Amino acid sequence: MTKDELKIILEKHKRWIKGDKEGVRANLSGANLKNADLSGTYLSGVNLSGVDLENANLVDVNLSYANLKSADLSGANLMDAYLSGAYFEGADLRGADLSGANLNYANLENATLTGANLRRAYLEDANLMGANLRDADLRDAGLRCANLRGANLTGTKFEGAIMTDSVWRIVCLAKEKQNENVYRSIG
Repeated sequence: MTKDELKIILEKHKRWIKGDKEGVRANLSGANLKNADLSGTYLSGVNLSGVDLENANLVDVNLSYANLKSADLSGANLMDAYLSGAYFEGADLRGADLSGANLNYANLENATLTGANLRRAYLEDANLMGANLRDADLRDAGLRCANLRGANLTGTKFEGAIMTDSVWRIVCLAKEKQNENVYRSIG
């Protein structure tokens, strides 16, 4: 997809959001947007399932209620992004920077967030069931009422995280005892 084609699709999506009859909801499923710069773009409700956004610049992007199922966002910069209600089931977010991002009500079920930076991220009522958060940074994150059942939290940093009413007692911290410190920090 060329930059001009993408620009046209995003313009039509913008019109769709505004209720313009000439607007069309963007469908970028399966597109190759590797290394794309979409910072500050309004993409609420867009279909990005299976898209390749590896190392993309998505700083301050609005992807609320977007479909990112099985998308590759590894190494992407999503700092301060608005991702409320977004659907990330099975997405690859390895090494992604989600610091300060709003992921309230997002579905991250079975997503891979290995080594991701979620520092100061908002994950209230987020579904992280079965997610791989190995070595992720969740310091100072808001995880109120988040679902972490079956999540891999090996090496995850939780210092300062707010976890009121989160479902964490059933999480898979690790099969070996090396995670006793992690358990103490959230228990």
